[in-house]
Amino acid sequence: MSSRVLQVLRRVGRRHTIEVKSPAELEAMRAAGLIVARTLAAVTEAAKPGVTTAELDELAEQSIRDAGAVPSFQGYHGFPASICASVNEQIVHGIPSTAQTLAQGDLLSVDCGAILDGWHGDSAVTIEVGEVSAADRALSAATKAAMWAGVKAVVPGARLTDISFAVQSAAEQAAADHGAEYGMVAEYGGHGIGRQMHMDPFLPNVGKPGQGPRLRAGMALAIEPMLTAGTGDTVELEDGWTVVTADGSRAAHWEHTVAVTEDGPRVLTAPEL
Repeated sequence: MSSRVLQVLRRVGRRHTIEVKSPAELEAMRAAGLIVARTLAAVTEAAKPGVTTAELDELAEQSIRDAGAVPSFQGYHGFPASICASVNEQIVHGIPSTAQTLAQGDLLSVDCGAILDGWHGDSAVTIEVGEVSAADRALSAATKAAMWAGVKAVVPGARLTDISFAVQSAAEQAAADHGAEYGMVAEYGGHGIGRQMHMDPFLPNVGKPGQGPRLRAGMALAIEPMLTAGTGDTVELEDGWTVVTADGSRAAHWEHTVAVTEDGPRVLTAPEL
């Protein structure tokens, strides 16, 4: 998402409606989600010192197309690649480049989406390139824990902002546990997903519980917290896409596509067991 895509999310977010899918439609989304999971696993394995983010993008596109799917991001509002590859102080929407060579100790966030038979899967991971610092490892772990806290809140009868509150609370607890001060990137967040990558509603990563529409079985949401080791203030670069921390601190990003079911949350982009 650039600022253009953020504006799209804010527009749909005003309606506060969430599309309900049939079981068959959720299965179709699961098929797309598995492609994303396998692609992110391949990218994670390949993300070594000396590799460029453009090479990772090429690998991701090949993985998605070999599975009979189409990259969600490629051409989306003009985005020129199949993944977002955001290194260190880059929070989200980093454009893969032959000039961006990974180095030992980098923190790399990769966001990936795939469309299969018209249905989207969307997920992101933060990858440790070689040996990273303990502080960076803790930042990524805190972000991942916040995501999973949000996932657990995706249950029938809950309110939308119960997810926001769970994400925020987990991030704050992780910061306290590590004796750190993490910045939550509040202006970007999760979203509805289905036959479009970004659908109603916009899902903030901060907020009070008990607000917004009630969750029902068949709804699908992307849960995606972003934390920084600094203030959480952001700047968009001149490329119109890459969002970086205003203070130069490092950032992490984790995301899963999750369905509401009567049996609890179902992570549609989880790897196969």
